[in-house]
Amino acid sequence: MRDLLGPPGAPVVLLLHGLGATADLNWFPSYRPLSARYRVIAMDHRGHGGGKRSHRVFRLEDCADDVVELADALGVQSFIPVGYSMGGPIAQLVWKRHRSRVDGLVLCATAARFASGSEQRIGSMGLGSLAMASRLTPPAMRRRLVNEMVSRRDASGPELWARDQVRRHDLTAVLEASRAVGRFSSAEWISSVDVPTAVVVTSRDTLVSPRRQRALASAIQGATVHPVDADHDAAVFAADRFVPALLDACASVASRALVRG
Repeated sequence: MRDLLGPPGAPVVLLLHGLGATADLNWFPSYRPLSARYRVIAMDHRGHGGGKRSHRVFRLEDCADDVVELADALGVQSFIPVGYSMGGPIAQLVWKRHRSRVDGLVLCATAARFASGSEQRIGSMGLGSLAMASRLTPPAMRRRLVNEMVSRRDASGPELWARDQVRRHDLTAVLEASRAVGRFSSAEWISSVDVPTAVVVTSRDTLVSPRRQRALASAIQGATVHPVDADHDAAVFAADRFVPALLDACASVASRALVRG
């Protein structure tokens, strides 16, 4: 968990990372620029990195509740969830389940729905079987499997750091998270979002369709769109383009939230 205090009295942005990442892996290029203007809090989600471990099946709703639990622990009354990819559904659910705590939303490289009905069924079947098999595998064996998946003998420097971040994952939770994201849909209620919102669209995204990202923005009244000419890994590998767009998106939301407040 990161907590960068920023300027006195600054708005709070709470950063929610994507599937298979950690807070640091997803957001490290954004920490310093954001902390010049905001208090920046970043957390690892359940089963990811140093995030909470649970015997319960991974649910995005539980992740949303974890966000508010962390805010409570830090004495933060209200904040702007900033969700990237899987963090987008979590941010949306924070608004749905804890409306009074949300000043605004910033949604990056994400959507209201990630798969069609048939894709959801097929993906859920495969990932569900893998997740069940993983739950039946002894923990020591799961850790060994993760180590083997991410190990590279020639890794050094940043690659070594990234590998060590991923090594801390709970494989079962990540598989279950993949299934949860594939099944997620806020289509029935996303148009009810009533807080200032900005959508950062990764316009060359090969994982989350830019069409779905723009549809998300269109569904939310007054949402601003902040395009980034990059693929789904823009937060890290196109940070020179992503971070300015993120700053613009956060500024748009924070200024409108201040007027409303």
